[in-house]
Amino acid sequence: MNEQIIQNIAKELNIQLDQVEHTLSLLQEGNTVPFIARYRKEATKGLDEEQILFIRKHFDYQNKLAERKEAVLKLIAEQGKLTPELEKEVQACEKLSQVEDIYRPYAQKKKTRATEAVKKGLQPLADWLLGLPIEGSIEEMAEKFVNDQVTNVEEALQGARDIIAEFVSDKAKQRWRFKEFILTSGQIQTKLKKDAQDEKHTYEMYYDRIEKINHVADHRIMAIDRAEKEKVITVSLVYDKEHLEQEALEELLKGEKTIAQEQLAFASKDGCERLLFPSIEREIRSDLSERAQGKSIEIFSMNLEKLLSQAPLKGRVVLGFDPGFFNGCKLAVIDETGKMLAVQKIFPFSKKGEELEVSKKKLWQLIQRYQVQIVAIGNGTASRESEKLVADVIRENQLDISYAIVSEAGASVWSAQEEARAEFPDLAVEERSAVSIGRRLLDPLAELIKIDPQSIGVGQYQHDLPQKKLTERLEEATMKVVNRTGADLNTASKELLTHISGLNAGIAQEIVKYRNENGRFTNRNQLLKVKKLGPKAYTQSAGFLRIKGGEEPLDQTSIHPESYEAARQVMEAYGITQLGQKEVTMDGSKDQLLGIDAYTLKDIKEAIRQPLRDYRDQFDGALLKSDVLSLEDLHVGDQLSGTVRNVVDFGAFIDIGLHEDGLAHISHMAMKKFNHPSEILSVGDIVTVWVYEIDINRNRVQLSLLPLEKLKEREAQVKYRKSAKNRKSKKKITMEDALSRLTARFGKH
Repeated sequence: MNEQIIQNIAKELNIQLDQVEHTLSLLQEGNTVPFIARYRKEATKGLDEEQILFIRKHFDYQNKLAERKEAVLKLIAEQGKLTPELEKEVQACEKLSQVEDIYRPYAQKKKTRATEAVKKGLQPLADWLLGLPIEGSIEEMAEKFVNDQVTNVEEALQGARDIIAEFVSDKAKQRWRFKEFILTSGQIQTKLKKDAQDEKHTYEMYYDRIEKINHVADHRIMAIDRAEKEKVITVSLVYDKEHLEQEALEELLKGEKTIAQEQLAFASKDGCERLLFPSIEREIRSDLSERAQGKSIEIFSMNLEKLLSQAPLKGRVVLGFDPGFFNGCKLAVIDETGKMLAVQKIFPFSKKGEELEVSKKKLWQLIQRYQVQIVAIGNGTASRESEKLVADVIRENQLDISYAIVSEAGASVWSAQEEARAEFPDLAVEERSAVSIGRRLLDPLAELIKIDPQSIGVGQYQHDLPQKKLTERLEEATMKVVNRTGADLNTASKELLTHISGLNAGIAQEIVKYRNENGRFTNRNQLLKVKKLGPKAYTQSAGFLRIKGGEEPLDQTSIHPESYEAARQVMEAYGITQLGQKEVTMDGSKDQLLGIDAYTLKDIKEAIRQPLRDYRDQFDGALLKSDVLSLEDLHVGDQLSGTVRNVVDFGAFIDIGLHEDGLAHISHMAMKKFNHPSEILSVGDIVTVWVYEIDINRNRVQLSLLPLEKLKEREAQVKYRKSAKNRKSKKKITMEDALSRLTARFGKH
């Protein structure tokens, strides 16, 4: 292993070298990230999945960087142009892009004006001009290069200038300086295109906007990119080009006087305007977009992880309610295990359908017949009308049940999939959607895992993101939640099993097939009888697959089979006869006698205390309600409860029971300083909010996580800080301006 790479990773994560070394060794042995994080804590000293993923990705990147450095040095050496200084510059690079910038002048280029000039034999003329001659005649020197390919002196000089222009553009260190200058002092400007079409004024704030490049927020970069792609706006970078052009020329002149100054000035200016500036601007725009996309992917990943981690509503009979106007509302009753008991359709909102009272009666009868305990209402079209219908039925019949609004994003996607058709061949697509909505409340992870994460709708600008990177990151988020939660080996779907450590879609299919052919699993060791599941896959997966009511009590826990003997030693040492025994405490008095490492021992004790503990129980479940809310009911300052539906750069969208989710802006979230809304809220959180502003015409509500009196206090603090900053800034500018005027009038002395 490369020691320097290991040191860099350890420094970045602020961990010890041996933690990185052991993690890399475990990864190279073929162990999965969840397995290492859960069952090899003694080796990694408790690193979590994100730290292990970082080590894996960073090590791979550093290896690619080292390989590219070696390749570039070899290519330059083959040209006979490698110097010790150049080799040192390449080895010092920390990014692949830096290596490519240094290699740029030596790379084989496609046809350019400079390459054509070189073909015509004009490189020596360019070198002569770059040599800063102090005497002689430029025209006479150029005359020597006139031939069949170069017809006159001016053509020779133009070719030489083209070569010099490309030389100016290719200088790596100059590119880095200019790029840094533009980033720190430049501005990004957007303007409305003459023929633009933006009927809803979606991008109105970018019709005429300018702000510093290094201040533009990631979500605004995404909006700018999309608006430009849709041909609504033009985008340009504004900076002091004359200053950079002068600097580029001065670097060529090196403080010397030369007869070639005019030629070099023309070439340098052309190199900056035609090649260097456009190239750097493209790089900056690309870097900004890549940064913003990376941030959006992380937000999407974080939101998905929180959504999948929502606490299940176990042991309830649920009625899934898929709302609709003209095609009716689809109802599906599912039992405590997710099995469908009944489906029905009502038409409370269709003019051609039944009367509202008839729909209410059918709904009530369904609830009574199957002893429904909770109704899950999809949040799509006709959601709030359906909510009122359910609330009326509860109130009018004095039912002791609740309802919850459930995100139905992706339900129709799953309903049309082959797996859904195979499970419910006799149901229409909409009826399957009602089943999915009900199951999402009963066990969000088990149901949402069946749907492509990109269809769940908890991201921002997700269709503008690089799909390969997005898919990979979402898969990592899913992997974390699934393995932290574990799966019931006898009920888990193929989709859920696919994400278990050590398994894949093929093995998951074989597990389901084995279960169907041989009945329920009664022992984890039976996994070794499953086709395609070998000893390695067994080791990686066994601890995450649980068996309730099996032959071995420890199979229902998160304890790995390799630690069963250790678990029995713990139970014997502390006099525990059965898992979950409440009256016995493991106070640590016998720990040293057991010879078990501290990490494994801690996990074993927790599993013995709570053998059926669900990782998700620590998070909020659905917000249960029994009555409705309308916009007209609201007043500024009202206190409400809501469910966080999405977290984005500029705030969070919160469902408080209206047609549209309310927005809690980032400035209305906390008194303390923070960088991103995700530090305050997560998808699925149940929160208390206060109504900040109501827009009846646009059917919008702005919310605050702070009581309004606290919010006013915070706004006053922000206003004071800005005012103080402006006063300080004005004072500084005034002093500098005064000094500048005095110097201009009286000189430096």
